[in-house]
Amino acid sequence: MKLKLLLFFVLATAGITARAQQGFPFDNEIRDFKHQDSISMPAKNGILFIGSSSIRMWTDLEQRFSDKPIIRRGVGGCTLEQLVDYFTPYIMYPYHPRKIFIYAGDNDIAAGKTGEFTAREFYKLWAMIRQNLPKAEIYFMAIKLSPSREKYFPEFKKANTLILDFIKARKGTHYVDVSKALFIPGTHQSDTTLFKSDMLHLNSKGYDKWQAVLQPFVK
Repeated sequence: MKLKLLLFFVLATAGITARAQQGFPFDNEIRDFKHQDSISMPAKNGILFIGSSSIRMWTDLEQRFSDKPIIRRGVGGCTLEQLVDYFTPYIMYPYHPRKIFIYAGDNDIAAGKTGEFTAREFYKLWAMIRQNLPKAEIYFMAIKLSPSREKYFPEFKKANTLILDFIKARKGTHYVDVSKALFIPGTHQSDTTLFKSDMLHLNSKGYDKWQAVLQPFVK
């Protein structure tokens, strides 16, 4: 069994290295995750958080849900498109999670993609999960309205709406509105006090808001 596990990680690392030579985004972070896994592989049936820097920078996520088998795999400033094209075989499928929380999409739009394109990438990701992890519950965390990206708000909202409509018709799939949780009460405007100085990433108070919304689902 140990030999098989060793061979798995050797082959996975070799595959990552080969694709990195072709421009694999954030390949160093993926290799770091696989190194961690080679030392201590997360148990199956855990709760996986995957996505962009909002997950990567949530450094106390595991402590906030300390009684749950949290696996945090945020990758750089990745996009939904990159999750589809590159990362799922390395930082999703091997863990066989029972729940998958996904936060990504705002970087796709900030890079010039439309809300429709971003939603279609989620549809692809959903289909990949259903094919490879058919029993996993899927949770899409709504794209937040970060103040520094105000010019993209119409496309963020469009992507969220399309994804929500898609999710409504799919069993075992959930839309978690972590964007609304950041609004100033009684408004549709994000509270700047919940963000770091870059007005893009959340501070501890912002993550407090996310934790409160996620609490009923992380169980």
